Amino acid sequence: MGFFIFVKQKKKSIKKMQLNLTKPICFFDLETTGVNITHDRIVEISILKVFPNGSEERKTWLVNPEMPIPKEVTAIHGIDDAKVANAPTFKELAKEIYNIIKDSDLGGFNSNRFDIPLLAEEMLRAEVDFDMKNRQAIDVQTIFHKMEQRTLSAAYKFYCDKNLDDAHSAEADTNATFEVLKAQIKKYDELENDTKFLAEFSSRKKFADFAGFIVYNKKGEECFSFGKHKGKLVTEVLEKEPGYFGWLLNADFPLYTKKVLTAIKLRSFNNKL
Repeated sequence: MGFFIFVKQKKKSIKKMQLNLTKPICFFDLETTGVNITHDRIVEISILKVFPNGSEERKTWLVNPEMPIPKEVTAIHGIDDAKVANAPTFKELAKEIYNIIKDSDLGGFNSNRFDIPLLAEEMLRAEVDFDMKNRQAIDVQTIFHKMEQRTLSAAYKFYCDKNLDDAHSAEADTNATFEVLKAQIKKYDELENDTKFLAEFSSRKKFADFAGFIVYNKKGEECFSFGKHKGKLVTEVLEKEPGYFGWLLNADFPLYTKKVLTAIKLRSFNNKL
């Protein structure tokens, strides 16, 4: 009986599995100068674009962050100042990267809380109007944590029975993330092979911005999640306290959060006309 089960599982693992896609999805991973979304910069980005027909495209860039890379960070991903000295800046790469992802949903490992917010900051600094409208975002880490509670290396070993020898290499992490997601869908009957389902399943709280300063209430209305106006509707606060909007725009908040606030304010203004 044990041998029969082993053979059956082995045959299942051999069968090639494709994601059920209605549009392309770009799995990506960033290596950075640190973990501060507002201040840190990208030093490497790798994108794996998967098309509905199953074909794949891969692209990896080293990026000059135009700031020193801390030694303790280099110790993690192996990228130092010398390695990126002659690499293009993100601003020089922004349009090329955007052209790859503009028609796609996004996927990554801890991407909803880090990679997508930081990518958005870099895009906006490069004057590329990046947003998540009409996109789904699948965070493979969230699926993993809801199901098994571990890290990417452990997920790769657990689901794919492979060792992630090049952990913290953007390309290795990106490829592992894609393989883990396919293995998760095969393993769990409750996971649907559908981008929208996976995006909803891998989301945590519903944020209007990436950083979580603006959240949606049960009615789908934007509310502040911090400070003296925590839990209050953004529209009501901006109407009753106009100076607060100016303070937010000049304070140390992510550019994408400021973009969302500006859109809310303009929407409120247009609704009054």
